[in-house]
Amino acid sequence: MTPCEVCGNEYDKPIEVIVAGQRHTFDSFACAIHSLAPTCAHCGVRMIGHGMEAGGRMYCGAHCARASGIQHLADRG
Repeated sequence: MTPCEVCGNEYDKPIEVIVAGQRHTFDSFACAIHSLAPTCAHCGVRMIGHGMEAGGRMYCGAHCARASGIQHLADRG
């Protein structure tokens, strides 16, 4: 068994994720999110849903983009 690359747990039903041709092995979605999900450039939260991108930086929503000086983004309602 391949250990989880985040926590080291050896699980008999690992999750394999390929990102940009690189294979990752995890024992749970929680570890995959911890390792692979982008973080908001303002508040640092891991984004597991849709984020917003401006100036090469990712934001969890328009509120964090505005707090970082990006005014042209808007949340979808």
